[in-house]
Amino acid sequence: MGFCYQFVRTRKPNVKMVKWTFVHVIVIICILQPVFTKKFTDEEKPAWAKKDIRDYSDADLERLLDQWDEDEEPLPEDELPEHLRPQPKIQFDPTNIQDPEALLKMSKKGKTLMMFVKVKDIYSRENAEEVTKLWQSALWNSHIQAERYMIDGNRAIFMFKDGSHAWEAKDYLIEQEELEECTVENKQYYGRFTPQGREQVKEEKAAKKGKKAKKKKKASKDEL
Repeated sequence: MGFCYQFVRTRKPNVKMVKWTFVHVIVIICILQPVFTKKFTDEEKPAWAKKDIRDYSDADLERLLDQWDEDEEPLPEDELPEHLRPQPKIQFDPTNIQDPEALLKMSKKGKTLMMFVKVKDIYSRENAEEVTKLWQSALWNSHIQAERYMIDGNRAIFMFKDGSHAWEAKDYLIEQEELEECTVENKQYYGRFTPQGREQVKEEKAAKKGKKAKKKKKASKDEL
């Protein structure tokens, strides 16, 4: 038992793994001295609990672990595995139906999301690593948590625990002179200082003008 205590103190273990370690220790102790996780009379004990501890199956050990968990406080939502976290409630806004990016951002809230980032080819691997590190620090200073992993000479992955932050990070990254492009949810966004980025800006401005023209036209029709 002392070994297990020292293991918990010296490392930050997986909670489930630590519990299993203690369960196995209890099983060893039970071989020498009968110990039960609940106070049952012989009549109240379930059939599996009446067996010799050495005859316990994996299912019996799972039940033992479940009994151990009964009196524990539930983990906070942000500490649960992602598949056990409650899904974010998305409030549909009809005014955003023309903005798929806003809908995607809402749907990825609280979910892990990867962004692929590419630095311009003119920079060396060392330069690319240094500049992506600076971008990561800038994002953290803006309360956007992103883990960074270099995967190639000038490519990196930015991992967001809260996927909705990826689009805010994208807005920052495309304004950086060293950025070639970044990809979020299979959509490419080019840096503003690239030919493709300048073309993308023109298209965005044209789209905005078109929307304003449609709104004015609709407003004039309503007045008539």
